[in-house]
Amino acid sequence: MELAGAIVTLLGSLFLFLGALGLFRMPDIYNRMQAGTKATTMGTLLFIAGLAMGFHETIGASKVIIIILFVIFTNPLSSHALARAAHKAGIPLAKETVKDDLAADEENEEGAMKGTQEGEEL
Repeated sequence: MELAGAIVTLLGSLFLFLGALGLFRMPDIYNRMQAGTKATTMGTLLFIAGLAMGFHETIGASKVIIIILFVIFTNPLSSHALARAAHKAGIPLAKETVKDDLAADEENEEGAMKGTQEGEEL
């Protein structure tokens, strides 16, 4: 069981390394966040699961489940909040980015707000 735990821990470490590498290789903040969040979520989950497999006598299953649930819920939420804040702050996308879904949504919201303001003035 300790060998399986060591292999899973090593695999988690590899994902964490690739996430760190993605922070240097990606062209803009949005891609860096995506690469970092996905890789660190999977890497952290595998790393913790490997530790639990290797040291199952000292680490309780309830602690591991709570930590895994915490990571699963907080990593994507924090990344999403940071990306929305960066977009609202006007940080530009890379030239290689093909589509900006948030810009289209904001244009629709602004048009709807202008229509209600014009209606109120009449």
